[in-house]
Amino acid sequence: MRSCTLIDDNGAPVREGKTYALVGAPNVGKSVVFHRLTGAYVDVSNYPGTTVEVARAAARFEAGATVLDTPGALAFPSRSDDERAAMRALLHENPGALIQVADAKHLRRSIAITLALVETGLPLVLALNMSDEADARGVAIDAGRLAAALGIDVVRTVATTGEGMRAVAHHAAHACRPTVRVPYPQPLARLIDVIEQRLTERLPHPPFAHRGLAILFLGRDPEVEAWLAVHLPDAMRDLVLLREDAERGGERLAHVIARSRADAAGRLAAPSLSGIHPANTMRSTTLGRLVLHPVWSLPILAGVLGIAYLLVGAFGAGTLVGLLEEDLFGGVINPAVTHFVEAHAPWPWLASLVVGEYGLWTMGMTYAIALVLPIVSTFFLVFGFLEDSGYFARLSVIANRGFARIGLNGRAVLPMVLGLGCVTMATLTTRILATRRERLIATFLMALAIPCSAQLGVVMGMLGAIGLAWMLGWVGVLVAVIAGAGFLAARLIPGKRIPLVAEMPPLRWPVAGNVLKKTGGRLHWYLREVIPLFLAGTFAMWSLDAVGALPWIIQRAEPLVTGWLGLPKEAAAAFVMGFLRRDFGATGLFAMGASLSAAQALIGMVTITLFVPCIASVLMIGKEHGALRALLMLALIMPTAILVGGLVRLALAAAGLA
Repeated sequence: MRSCTLIDDNGAPVREGKTYALVGAPNVGKSVVFHRLTGAYVDVSNYPGTTVEVARAAARFEAGATVLDTPGALAFPSRSDDERAAMRALLHENPGALIQVADAKHLRRSIAITLALVETGLPLVLALNMSDEADARGVAIDAGRLAAALGIDVVRTVATTGEGMRAVAHHAAHACRPTVRVPYPQPLARLIDVIEQRLTERLPHPPFAHRGLAILFLGRDPEVEAWLAVHLPDAMRDLVLLREDAERGGERLAHVIARSRADAAGRLAAPSLSGIHPANTMRSTTLGRLVLHPVWSLPILAGVLGIAYLLVGAFGAGTLVGLLEEDLFGGVINPAVTHFVEAHAPWPWLASLVVGEYGLWTMGMTYAIALVLPIVSTFFLVFGFLEDSGYFARLSVIANRGFARIGLNGRAVLPMVLGLGCVTMATLTTRILATRRERLIATFLMALAIPCSAQLGVVMGMLGAIGLAWMLGWVGVLVAVIAGAGFLAARLIPGKRIPLVAEMPPLRWPVAGNVLKKTGGRLHWYLREVIPLFLAGTFAMWSLDAVGALPWIIQRAEPLVTGWLGLPKEAAAAFVMGFLRRDFGATGLFAMGASLSAAQALIGMVTITLFVPCIASVLMIGKEHGALRALLMLALIMPTAILVGGLVRLALAAAGLA
């Protein structure tokens, strides 16, 4: 084991207050390692793009120290938003040491990133994570030999079980500055020396090694260029001229840098690897191929959706809602609360506010706890299982061809699938897409046609009780809307589509503890964020009813609701609630129950799904794309929802189903 004393810029030993930065490719387990080292929990998912911004928490293993969980980075110089955020952290967070979390199954690729981090000159520890999966595939790694070759400590880890985490923390606290160097071609090596010398003369205390800054500048890292432009404004023109002269008539220096690192990574990894054989020992390998097969992927997808339907639509929305809403709330709790409030309320209006038709308890809490909570609980469990299994990453490959028709690549399926949990947060994760055009298209489609977990659960509960065919009809309409709206958006918004490049994690059986923690965290979010909104929406409905405005609004909406949509006039109230939250409006339709025919249930759920997104989503869209674009989206979404709902009614009538 190496033991190094870290020295700051003034020559003093670094003790407390040090920052440790977790760095690595997407989907290597950084967020799980972060949880192990800090006790804090970030949203851990088995697909790229989960960690979009830097998370931080106090280190468990060192008093006063902080651990940063940076976004996944496939390479440096940075190109994507995730990689730029990671580089930004290295430049501005002043990390005292780096902990690279790497995939032990792909050692050469991991060492290529290691070599990029080595050039920063920062103390470094390499955690070879998922070592159990490497062993199962017959990939034997001599960690000691690799450590000697790299000049840093190397630890085999299995973050999901905690194996190796104490060693990582110990080695990080005593990490050394690596000494290995990448051999670059002579012309590039000489240019690196020239740039390094100029930076050394002008920058006495850079965030990391002058040589690392020089290499990243020559590779056109946008974050390093921006940092140098601020700190060396007078020298930038000369530096850029040197780089342009070197590239004139030849290939980009970034390509030479990447190729040199890859070659060096291969030479360093080879002596440490042994016992590699075809990965036929893992059943997940065969299953992983089937999941991506052009024929078998479709029935597998249908099977996954069918199981989700049974668990959420049948068990969650059927059995659990029946027990809570009908038996517990309807038969026991609500009658008792109503009797108590009516007996003790000093004013009739107060009793109406609490237990009336639009009462905070009889409507707000009953909807939130008895109707929606059991549905979203089962949905979150299924969603978390699929996240951690690695299936969603493969879904991006399956979806790539279809998404190409709407100007996106398959990676856009990840924020859209996340939108099934929460459209607001999924809007934030569109940052994993390469261009502003892609982010704008994906955000619009999510705001238009992707239901959040609460709304999706209500839809599955209502249509699932009617029959699977009606549920599939709802899905078909939404797919058609997404395809049509995306097709138009791709042609109206200038720019070009970026091809799909994605990491492919192995299929694995999720760790139950991680899925349960994630489900618990999301349920905590639901209880903290959604229930107050349900109560606020109920209060708004009660207030409008109390002053006579609600009947007036509903009356004015009735011709559109009863005529064009063919729904009962009472459904107008649900659409008024939909202005507050789509899931609140969906719950209003769900509560109408038997008063709606199967066709009316489908029409209502299609319309409310396409209706205005929740207030939080609108605010997030404004934050990401500007207030003008957010208002423009609303102006397009509302008429589209009403138009599509009416067209569905006409189609059902023509088929003799309405």
